[in-house]
Amino acid sequence: MKILVTGGAGFIGSAVVRHILNHTQDSVIVVDKLTYAGNLDSLAMFEGHDRYEFIKADICDRKQIDDILTTYQPKAIMHLAAESHVDRSIDGPSAFIETNIIGTYTLLEAARLYFNHLNEQDKASFRFHHISTDEVYGDLHGTDDLFTETTPYAPSSPYSASKASSDHLVRAWQRTYGLPTIVTNCSNNYGPYHFPEKLIPLIILNALEGKPLPVYGDGGQIRDWLYVEDHAAALYTVVTRGVIGETYNIGGHNERKNIDVVRVICSLLEELVPNKPNNIARYEDLITFVKDRPGHDMRYAIDASKIERDLGWVPAETFESGIRKTVQWYLTNQTWWQRVRNGSYAGERLGVSS
Repeated sequence: MKILVTGGAGFIGSAVVRHILNHTQDSVIVVDKLTYAGNLDSLAMFEGHDRYEFIKADICDRKQIDDILTTYQPKAIMHLAAESHVDRSIDGPSAFIETNIIGTYTLLEAARLYFNHLNEQDKASFRFHHISTDEVYGDLHGTDDLFTETTPYAPSSPYSASKASSDHLVRAWQRTYGLPTIVTNCSNNYGPYHFPEKLIPLIILNALEGKPLPVYGDGGQIRDWLYVEDHAAALYTVVTRGVIGETYNIGGHNERKNIDVVRVICSLLEELVPNKPNNIARYEDLITFVKDRPGHDMRYAIDASKIERDLGWVPAETFESGIRKTVQWYLTNQTWWQRVRNGSYAGERLGVSS
């Protein structure tokens, strides 16, 4: 099968591409605009691979997308291209509206035209898989509830509002036009090749450089952490076996407070890198509590029982095993993250607008 992956040079997208090429016989066409978070170094191992093709393109460019679909004739589209960082959406929401809403609309219309010209056999097997986030559901603070596939949407940030909008568009194109779509909503991803503006890689790299470890508010925000390679396996399961029109929530069963995540990383670094920078006594001494993000949701938690029950997927990694693998990856892949640090992101605070 030939799968088109939008945003395939990003964090989750590149994990999906690596999973497909390493564990299946399917082919991948990566479409990525290569904005600040798109990084072909994350796919460098596949350069020249006979089942891999990269195309630099913008999902908002209808002609480009039409040409790509006509040329490559994919059997499925996995749509991961998105602006994804809440802090950046606070500073500049327009890019999120453009990419996440207008881009998804443009891609849906291109996919609809392409789908309508397929023969009946190819129509029966075609899938448009839209990858989204649990942040569309809002905040579970003060309850013991979990997000399910029927939880009402209540997005809090420009980012989550733009993803909620794109989810609704995808479902509408399935119901109105018969485009065979599937939606997945995932919890917080972490793991190798993660752009260092996000919490876990930022804490790892700042600690290695002896810089402050910024924790928003009191660090009591709770997230369900999902190892990115587990997520990639789940997404492939959904695109190949999921039911048209269904939504599947994907979570890691690993709720942790942000402050506890930071302390676990510090503990691992004490073990793995005992020679600390700047003569600090403990990595935890670098923890610095900073002003909280505006409108910060306090708790997310996914009920992933549907995907386990219907498709047989469960995460392979615990948080303890996944976070150790993640820290070790950053310790042994300095070239990858140093190029990011020297280029598009230097560790500065984002999202302080109010």
